[in-house]
Amino acid sequence: MHVLFVCSGNVCRSPIAERLTHAYALAHGLPHLTAESAGVRALVGFPIEPVAARVIEGLGASADGFRARRLRPEMIKCADLVLAMTEQIRDRSMELLLGTSHCTFTLREARRIATDTGARTVAELAVVRRGYGEIDDANISDPVGLGEAAFAQVGDRIAAELMPLLDALDLGSGTKRVPEPEPEPESEPEPGPRPSPVVQLPLSPRPLIAARAASSILDYPVSWSR
Repeated sequence: MHVLFVCSGNVCRSPIAERLTHAYALAHGLPHLTAESAGVRALVGFPIEPVAARVIEGLGASADGFRARRLRPEMIKCADLVLAMTEQIRDRSMELLLGTSHCTFTLREARRIATDTGARTVAELAVVRRGYGEIDDANISDPVGLGEAAFAQVGDRIAAELMPLLDALDLGSGTKRVPEPEPEPESEPEPGPRPSPVVQLPLSPRPLIAARAASSILDYPVSWSR
């Protein structure tokens, strides 16, 4: 089974879930369980937020070698299960690639359905959801800009939702799908519309917050210069 986790900036919540899934697969000897993550407004190229990286390490997983990526339809197509951190992000993911509502849930939504009803496959989760009703407190909020305690609480909550879900699911029910690599830029692109610019902004004392705000407003990647 290949799982795609989605949040906003792809520097905190979804990387925590991705790396915990990697650790779970390793600990349980499940080479067919794979995971990746992306953000609907990703801080493209950023590493995991430092406090979130410490949370990941504290939960027994590795935060090494990560760079944030923006969610692309190809990623969704490769996934057996898409788990978003909020209902809004879940809905945006479904809009990005139509016909994927059957495999797209919030993390808490999928966990509740699986543990409450005994659903063991993604198909069963989708069928049961039709009559399950709304999930209370379905969102896992973004801790970026808050204190270290907030990051720890988010990490604990993701782990508390994710581990029972992985325990409940038949993880061999999906097909291992290797995500497609990021497309390489062409050396001599054909004439066409100019690509979105990368805005160079002065280094902020709180770069993650400022970058997220700029990316949200401009809807294209932002980089930083000194």
